[in-house]
Amino acid sequence: MKIVIIDYGAGNIQSIKFAIKRLGFDAVLSSDSDEIQNADKVIFPGVGEASSAMKKLRGSGLDKIIPTLKQPVLGICLGMQLMCKSSEEGDTEGLGIFNVDVIKFSDQVKVPQIGWNQITNLRSDLFKGVVENEHIYLVHSFYAPLCAETIAECSYGLNYSAALQKDNFYGTQFHPEKSSDVGEKILENFLKM
Repeated sequence: MKIVIIDYGAGNIQSIKFAIKRLGFDAVLSSDSDEIQNADKVIFPGVGEASSAMKKLRGSGLDKIIPTLKQPVLGICLGMQLMCKSSEEGDTEGLGIFNVDVIKFSDQVKVPQIGWNQITNLRSDLFKGVVENEHIYLVHSFYAPLCAETIAECSYGLNYSAALQKDNFYGTQFHPEKSSDVGEKILENFLKM
């Protein structure tokens, strides 16, 4: 199985690569559109700020490639947010895969949300073998509101999308690669799709 982690200069790539290795697979880092299109599974990571990350995607032409992918694609953290229509962070137009706009948490909660939180209302094969209220690790100031594509929720001042799915595209606001055994199970489920 060929697993490609999209390398566009805005990802926490090594920890994802190590997590995949622990599951007995190898992943290739690539920004090459042919290699990405020919992968069996694609992981779209992201750490940092939305507008500069989108600028990097546009500069490499990957903004046109990612939405056309037919194999399972997993966006992580900022990667998931960039798969949405837009983000308030830097007034950024996203890839438009998920039909939701990313917004900033209100001033009533401390931002960024850093640390462990529980996931609930799990409704996808991505969470096969994962029980309700398991703890996952998050670091973010912006979130995707609940929508038709929500497949898991978190609560932080309000309920929001912890994960999204549309067709072959999946996104997690949390970091599965940093979420202990639960995150490993979710990554394994994705790789087995």
